[in-house]
Amino acid sequence: MAESHVLTESVDSVGIVTINRPAVLNALSNDILSDVVSALEAFDGRDDIRAMIVTGGPQVFAAGADLRQLAAAPEQLMAARAPLWGRLRALRTPLIAAVSGYALGAGCELAMSCDLVVASETARFGQPEINVGIIPGAGGTQRLTRAVGKARAMELVLTGRTLTAHEAERVGLVNRVVPVEVLADEALALAREIASKPPISARMAKEAVLKAFETSLEAGLDYERSCLARVLETEDAREGIAAFLEKRRPVYHGR
Repeated sequence: MAESHVLTESVDSVGIVTINRPAVLNALSNDILSDVVSALEAFDGRDDIRAMIVTGGPQVFAAGADLRQLAAAPEQLMAARAPLWGRLRALRTPLIAAVSGYALGAGCELAMSCDLVVASETARFGQPEINVGIIPGAGGTQRLTRAVGKARAMELVLTGRTLTAHEAERVGLVNRVVPVEVLADEALALAREIASKPPISARMAKEAVLKAFETSLEAGLDYERSCLARVLETEDAREGIAAFLEKRRPVYHGR
């Protein structure tokens, strides 16, 4: 892994991945995206990590794909990137995007691939690919439409205009907007809150919510019930219910 371009740390039960390529506004080359996904997968496989954050720091999240790489070898880039986005979708641990500055093109798609988005007041979201003669290719037409609706997605994709942080919050793309100086703290506080919940239940809940975007209501309800049945068999479920009835704080072990 190119450690200088993708930094990792863990705080309590939270794994944090930081894109660190400021000279090119954290442009997501294949190597950088691969390193980000690999770092998240490493945290995802750890029993002590119960929530994750991906960020680009206080200045910029990711201003898009690496267009030089795309221009040089478009077919190879596309072939290599598709599995990376699939691996990102397969992560089971709840993932938060902490976004400051530009989240454009692939950067916006990365943020939308996360489960929650905390944005600073400087954040800008958009899919400006149309401005260079291409279109989004990693969920920009799909996740954006599901998040903000057809009309707004059409406008953003066809004009290339961006949303401010507060606009993104109003249309449901962002969970909350905070001052840039507290972005890291707010994202970590939210991650810690999620990390305090029983991990098996959190992962099942994440998967059930994602299923709502991929299937019919009837099939989604069936899947939700199957997830609940599995969760009810866990020690954590028994502990949570017992703690509620006994009026004490539950202690979860991920079993």
